[in-house]
Amino acid sequence: MYRRLLVLALGAFATGTDSFVIAGVLPEVSTTLHVSPSAAGQLITSYALAYALLSPVMASATAHWPRRLVLLTGLAVFVAGTAASALLPWYVPVLVARAVAGLGGAMIVPTSGGVAAALAAPEQRGRAMAVVLAGLSAATAIGAPLGTAIAAVANWRTTMLGVAGLGLITLIGVAALLPPVPTPPPLDLRSRLAPVRDRRVALTLATTLLAYAGLFSVYSYIALVFAHATGGNGRTLAALLLVWGVAATLGNLAAGHLADRFGNRRVIIGALVIVTADLAALRWTSATLPTAVVALVVWGVAGWGLLVAQQHRLVATAPASAPVLIGLNSSAVYVAVSASGIIGASIVASTGAGWLGPIGAAFLVAALAVTAISFRNHTPAATAREHETELPAVPSLRASSRPTSSKR
Repeated sequence: MYRRLLVLALGAFATGTDSFVIAGVLPEVSTTLHVSPSAAGQLITSYALAYALLSPVMASATAHWPRRLVLLTGLAVFVAGTAASALLPWYVPVLVARAVAGLGGAMIVPTSGGVAAALAAPEQRGRAMAVVLAGLSAATAIGAPLGTAIAAVANWRTTMLGVAGLGLITLIGVAALLPPVPTPPPLDLRSRLAPVRDRRVALTLATTLLAYAGLFSVYSYIALVFAHATGGNGRTLAALLLVWGVAATLGNLAAGHLADRFGNRRVIIGALVIVTADLAALRWTSATLPTAVVALVVWGVAGWGLLVAQQHRLVATAPASAPVLIGLNSSAVYVAVSASGIIGASIVASTGAGWLGPIGAAFLVAALAVTAISFRNHTPAATAREHETELPAVPSLRASSRPTSSKR
């Protein structure tokens, strides 16, 4: 099973790297395409918005497709869009190609999360989804800096072709290794979005949006936040980002185990409390290199562990709607990414980069308040069902698995 999960994680890594790598090569992109850096930055927004807006739409449009076909199609679209981004010589076509790549990503990551959950037994579901999400978190701080380094040696187009190559490898791996996975019942978009009327689902998605708006508002200007610790040295910043990326990946994996063992409620609340305190203290902990390392490790573990627990909660709340809910959760993250640049820019302009951490923590306090409301009316019976719910089994992998309860 883990070979298949690793292939899915590679796809998440490629789509995540494609989303964030442009930030590290903006000056070169703007020079090559003959546009301003702010216009070049819209290449990030184009990808993120396409991903955010199209994830639930594609989950509905491809509901009757075999899961393997959805992944193969999404990967083909992603590879084509990313390769076109690297090869096209003019700004507007590249902007469109970025949106096409975002469309592919909107099909890949949510479907991968649902497939991972279907491949695993109920007691291993959190760990399975964590492996896939580890690819996404690793992309943020490992894939993006690595792509930036490649661009420094060659050029940004080489970096984008490398990302497209990762997508192509994933496509081959899915074609070779992924078994048939049960297709969810075909539903129209309105029916598939029906679980959002569940107050817990809506509040869980609101928690994701608020939390990651705060976190990415800081990440978007991380060079400014840690300028004192790095002394403006790009290599030192790259090393810090690498530490953060490793911590984020470990946080993903640990959160999956913890959610399976203790339930997602404790993991969500614990992660929010820890990362809120960490960001609130950044104004002081970002001043020296040792304290910066500690702050980034805590941020990586708790901040990305939260995402696994959030997806675990959504799947447990409405397992039959897992693909669309994972898609909506991904959309919430990418809407937060799209908004974070504006939020962060306004904070830097009005109060200075030193206040990014504390103000980002305010968003996390709001997320904590929302999740507390979400859990308030969560009965013990509902909590028990979260550990019992099961997705349709993959016969070749889980022939002996049985639902833990005949009643749902």
